[in-house]
Amino acid sequence: MRAALHLLIAGLLAILTQIGGIAWLLSRLFRRKTLTFLALYAGLTVATVAIAPVFGRVALPCKSTASLQMHSPVFCVLNRHYVTPAMELELNRFAQAMAQKHPGTQTRILDANFPFIDGVPLLPHLSHNDGNKVDIALFYKNGDNEITTKTPSPLGYFAFEVGPTSCPKNRITLRWDMGWLKPLWRDLSLDTDRMKSALFWLAQNQKTEKIFVEPHLKARFAPTQEKVRFQGCRAARHDDHIHFQI
Repeated sequence: MRAALHLLIAGLLAILTQIGGIAWLLSRLFRRKTLTFLALYAGLTVATVAIAPVFGRVALPCKSTASLQMHSPVFCVLNRHYVTPAMELELNRFAQAMAQKHPGTQTRILDANFPFIDGVPLLPHLSHNDGNKVDIALFYKNGDNEITTKTPSPLGYFAFEVGPTSCPKNRITLRWDMGWLKPLWRDLSLDTDRMKSALFWLAQNQKTEKIFVEPHLKARFAPTQEKVRFQGCRAARHDDHIHFQI
């Protein structure tokens, strides 16, 4: 029974972080299990940055003064900040273009991909499994009409922009509402100029395969861009981030 519990915990950690399951199982061999787990996990996380390129992945910057970085350290701690070199190149081109057109802009990335092995899903996402998909945080202004790198929620997710939808409410889907969290969110508004610039650049980029946002955001910011699409009613909502894939 105890072994089954440890296997379950290791499985959950593997689903969340990919390498966490290994650290958990190895830590069971030591006396100070919790401390050993944390040390092993930290060591494996650092080592992964160096090992991932062998598997065709590179780590996006977790902290940077440049135009591109992960939005929250949580994504880095969970090893969800890896992409292919091709995606890294496109993200840097996009971030530099946004910073040049809108000075002070820093492009923030939410979930990206795990460091190893194509085909391993990054739950709850349905398609982040090959290093060529990322979620980009929406672009906001604060109450003084100034651009900000902040998002209403600390992670960038779940602070949905309310708009019309044709999706039925009586179907079991991943379209969470999370309305009970709304009182906790920062009071920010979407930056129209930067949202239009972002979706236009991504849609016109030759390497872009798909861009997912909710239809009401497409109607507001990119009504004529064919690569900007609706992800469907069974997938998670995309009015708290931009899904970009090459």
